Amino acid sequence: MVKIITGKRGSGKTKILIDAIHAAEKMSKGNVVAIQKGSSLNTDITYKVRLINIEDYAVSGVDAFYGFIAGILSSDHDCTDIFVDATLKITGRDYAKLGEMFDALTKISPDTTITLTVSADNSELPEGVLKFIS
Repeated sequence: MVKIITGKRGSGKTKILIDAIHAAEKMSKGNVVAIQKGSSLNTDITYKVRLINIEDYAVSGVDAFYGFIAGILSSDHDCTDIFVDATLKITGRDYAKLGEMFDALTKISPDTTITLTVSADNSELPEGVLKFIS
């Protein structure tokens, strides 16, 4: 399942994401992964959550990001939740490709919830992306 949290920069998306990460960690019977660009979440996330700085892996663009997520899912069958902060900084702003990636992630993650922040107003997003708003 793919869910997105949308809003302009500074609207509180990351705080919502952090609260969701903590809730998932408490409820999960498996592994919780949080992906960030940089080190913005380092002090806010419990050590029990696997925190990944995507910059350490030189991932950029929709296709590379999809491959990265698919790699996590294929190597960790106990992964119940993946959280991503700053999605558009990783993938770029091609909203049509973003929607296609969300559709593809839905197909490969039936037992994993993937929650992503998207720094854009809902009015900017196409239907292919809007359908994933939680």
